[in-house]
This record gives sequence, structure tokens and C-alpha cells, in this order.
Amino acid sequence: MTRSKLMRLFAKWHIWLGWLVGVPVLMWTVTGLVMVITPIEEVRGNHLRVEIEQAPLPAQLVLPDIPDAGSMELRAVMQGDRPVWFVTDAEGNTARYAADGTGAAIAEADEAYARALVAERIIGGDNTVAFEAFGADNPPFDFRRPVPTWRATLEDGTHIYIDRTTGEIAAIRTRWWRVFDFMWGLHIMDLQTREDTSHPILILFAALGVIGSLLGCVLMFRRRKSRIRGLT
Repeated sequence: MTRSKLMRLFAKWHIWLGWLVGVPVLMWTVTGLVMVITPIEEVRGNHLRVEIEQAPLPAQLVLPDIPDAGSMELRAVMQGDRPVWFVTDAEGNTARYAADGTGAAIAEADEAYARALVAERIIGGDNTVAFEAFGADNPPFDFRRPVPTWRATLEDGTHIYIDRTTGEIAAIRTRWWRVFDFMWGLHIMDLQTREDTSHPILILFAALGVIGSLLGCVLMFRRRKSRIRGLT
């Protein structure tokens, strides 16, 4: 096959690949643009957090009242003016224990605690329009973690999730975060879980996009040489 015939064949393949992958490539470009418009810190709602200086841990801490902590990770923190232990097992499950007194397990955070936490730690958190509880088996889609939570909804639609087990703010979901999350799902072609970044459809279209781009580069080189010959 002569070089000119090969180039014509490349041009034909390039056109057909353009029709096939044009929509996904445009979608990747648009979703990528939307995702970089806003700084990721703002998407995550970090600008809504109120920075509060934590009191230092006391010199003496009571060990948690658990049979065997050998295979568990222990982390001591101050919650308000009270030291607590976060104990994480091998499966990633975290429980909360008192680091003073008896070291007993601490009950799940109730609604009053969660409301006070949001009011103290979140800008605008003292004006919530809704407060709901969710179990570990039915987390909201914009949270997607198997832990029991309280969800506070702010006036602007922002969702604040409080982990009922640890008593900490687990996530902030602004309206823009939800837009970002949808765009991410489109970007990886997984609107169901928005987590699978290595599935056959995505790999296929990405590979076709690469092939089409390479063919386009080859054809651009050919056209450039043709123009140079036409000027001589």
C-alpha cells in the first residue's frame, strides 16, 4: 500500500472515530472544565468550617474498656472539654470511648448534641431548615458511607453530616459539591456508584479517543507537508 493510500485510509478511520468518540470527548472536556472552575477546598465546604482551638489532652488518659486492643488503632482527641478515644478495628469500624473516668463506651450522638455541634462548627449552622437521622444501611446518596448519621440542612441547601458513632462532622455537601459529583459521574461514565474508574466502557472509549488523536496528529503532519509542497 502506497503512502498516499495509507493516509487516505487513516483519514477515513479518523472521521469514523470522530463520529464515534466525539460525544464522549466533548463530555470529558465539559465535565473537566466544570470540575476545575471552583477550588476543591470550596467544593468540599472547608470554607464553612469554623476553626476552634482545641484544648490540650490531659497528661493522664484512661484506657478504653475493651477486651483486646492489640489489633485495633487507638486515637485520643478532645471533644469539647472531654478527652475521648476513637478505637478503629481491622474492618475500619470506629467506636468512641471515654478517655477519663471509667473508659466506658460512649453512646451515639443524639440530636441535641448534633445540633449544638453544627451551630458551633459550621458558618450558618445555627439556622438549619431540616434535621434527619439515617442508619448505616440507608445512607443518603451524597454521603455514601455505611455509618449512622445525622443530616443538617442549611438554608442554602448545604448538607452537614454528623457521624453518630464518633460525634464528629463526617462530611459537608454543598450544592456545588453535588454538581461536581454529578459531573464526576459523567466523567468516569458511572452515574450509579460514581466510584468505578476502570470499567470496560470507559476503557474502550478512552482507547478509541487515543487512537483517534494519534491519527489526527499523523494527518496534521501530512497536510502540513502538502502545503509546503504547494508553496514550492
